[in-house]
Amino acid sequence: MSSPVVAIVGRPNVGKSTLFNKLIGTRMSIVDDTPGVTRDRIYGECEWLNKKFLLVDTGGIEPYSDDIILSQMRRQAQIAIETANVIIFVTDLKCGVVAADHEVASMLQKSGKPVILCVNKCDTIGAPSLEFYEFYNLGIGEPIAVSSIHGLGTGDLLDEVVKYFPEAEEEEIDEDIVSVAVIGKPNAGKSSLINKICGEERTIVSSIAGTTRDATDTYFENETGKFLFIDTAGLRRKSKVNDSIEKYSVIRARMAVERANVCVIMIDAVEGFTEQDSKVAGIAHDMGKACIIAVNKWDAVEKDGKTMDEYRKKLMNDFSFMSYAPIIFISAKTGQRIDRLFKLIKFVDEQNSMRISTGKLNDILASATARVQPPTDKGKRLKIYYMTQASVRPPQFVFFVNNSELFHFSYQRYLENQIREVFGLEGTPIKFIIRERGEGKK
Repeated sequence: MSSPVVAIVGRPNVGKSTLFNKLIGTRMSIVDDTPGVTRDRIYGECEWLNKKFLLVDTGGIEPYSDDIILSQMRRQAQIAIETANVIIFVTDLKCGVVAADHEVASMLQKSGKPVILCVNKCDTIGAPSLEFYEFYNLGIGEPIAVSSIHGLGTGDLLDEVVKYFPEAEEEEIDEDIVSVAVIGKPNAGKSSLINKICGEERTIVSSIAGTTRDATDTYFENETGKFLFIDTAGLRRKSKVNDSIEKYSVIRARMAVERANVCVIMIDAVEGFTEQDSKVAGIAHDMGKACIIAVNKWDAVEKDGKTMDEYRKKLMNDFSFMSYAPIIFISAKTGQRIDRLFKLIKFVDEQNSMRISTGKLNDILASATARVQPPTDKGKRLKIYYMTQASVRPPQFVFFVNNSELFHFSYQRYLENQIREVFGLEGTPIKFIIRERGEGKK
C-alpha cells in the first residue's frame, strides 16, 4: 500500500511553503515573500505518530487570474487535490478571510476530500485573537491555529491529519528503483520529457524560460524497470541569477543531481551546444553520476543522411571531458526514441554500480604496464604494486604506488582507457585514488 498523500493548498503568500518546510524538517520548498514562488507540486516524506505520508506543497490558487503562469499553478494545485487523501487548507490570520479564501473553500468542498482548515501566522502564545473566529465562516469546520515559522500548533494540525489515514499495511521496500535527474539549461524540454513519459501534465510546460523553479519527483514503471524521475529547474549562468528565487532553484537543482543515480543531460537540438550545457554536465560529472546526453527536439532539425553522425562528432568534442557518456537523439514532443532512453538509463545505472574483482583488475594492470611502461622522472620510475576497487557509484579504484608524483595524468588516462576497453563502464565516470605504499591518501 502506498503512503497517504496530504496536499497543502491555499491562495498565494499565506505561508504554505513555510509550513511544508516546517513539517518535513528541511528547506525543500522555496520560501519567499513574492506571491507565486512555488509553481509546481513539491513532494516530501513526513512522519507523525509512526505514520508515514507524502506531503505535497502546491502553488497558490488564484481563482480568477488570467495570467498564464498563475492559471497553470491553479491546474497543478487541482491535480494535487485530486490525488490527495487529505487536504490542509492554509489561510492567513493577518489578512483575515478574503474573497479568494471563499473561492478556494468552495473548490475544496466540491472535491469531497477531508479538509483541515489551518489558520497560519498565529504567532503569539495563548488564546487566539478575535479575528481567528472569522474563519468559521468558510464552512470548512474547526480551524486550527498554527504558526508555521515557529512551529506552534503543528502537532495539533498533524494529529487531525492522521485521523483520516487508512490502516497501513506492511510492504517490502523496493530497492530496484532507478532515480533519474533530468537536467539542462532552461527551456531544453525537461518538463516536456517527464510529461510525455507519464502521459499527464506532471510539471508546468511553457516557453517561458525558467518555468520549473523546483525539483519534482515522478514515479514511473514499465517493462524496462522502475524509475523515479526528478525534473529540475533549468540551470542558468550565475551572472543571470539575479533574484533570490532563482538562486534557490540552482541550489535545489544541484541537490536533485546529488539524489539521483542517473543524470539525463538535455541539449536543445535547435540551439545546439552552449557553454551552459558544459557547466550543467560538469555538475553531474563531478558528483560521479551515471550520465546520458539526450539531444531533444530532434524532430525540429532539418536532416540528411549525415546529420546525426556530424552532430554526434561535434558533441563528443564539446563534451570531451565526459567522453564516456552515450548520446541519444530524442523528441519529447513526439516520443521519438524514448523507449531506447529507458534501456540506456538502466544500462548506465548498472555500469555505475559495477564491481570488479581485484584479481581481474591486476591482470589488466599487468598487461597495460607491460604494453606501455610507467613513466620515469630523473631516473626514478613509477612502480604500481597493485590496484583494487574501493567503491561504486561511481567506480573508484585505489592504486598503490612507490611515488604518487610520478603517476602523471596522462598515464592515469591510459590506464582508465584500458579498464574501459575491457570492462566497458560506459556512461559512468571513474575515480582514481593514488596511495603511496605505507602513506596516507594523496
